[in-house]
Amino acid sequence: MKPLAFPKSARLLTPGDYGRVFDDVQIRVPHRNFLILATPNSLGHARVGLVFAKRNLKHAVQRNRIKRQVRETFRLRTDIPALDIIVLGRQGLAQLGNPQVRELLDDLWGRLKRKSRAISGNPDSSGKSGKGQA
Repeated sequence: MKPLAFPKSARLLTPGDYGRVFDDVQIRVPHRNFLILATPNSLGHARVGLVFAKRNLKHAVQRNRIKRQVRETFRLRTDIPALDIIVLGRQGLAQLGNPQVRELLDDLWGRLKRKSRAISGNPDSSGKSGKGQA
């Protein structure tokens, strides 16, 4: 049962957690229906926070369905690096079915992983050249 859990440690819980990501966005993964913002953390695992406005998804049923899909796809992706992530919903999500949302989110998680590798790869390469000079 443990591998299927979604513990509090995997979520952004406080306004301060959200504020750190909004104030220091290092990775943006835009899409017509979603926007993913992320910043590295020192916890060793990824955490996710969800922001779905009533303006974009009128009914609570719609917001809850999309949030459930985001949490489920995040939980199943074990290869997401140590990032604090905020997923924002945009207009048009209500018209997408669950299979479309899952496929879209899987693509977005992959793009996030590639972008985080590119960002974390830059300091590593400069660190190696610095060691060679010393």
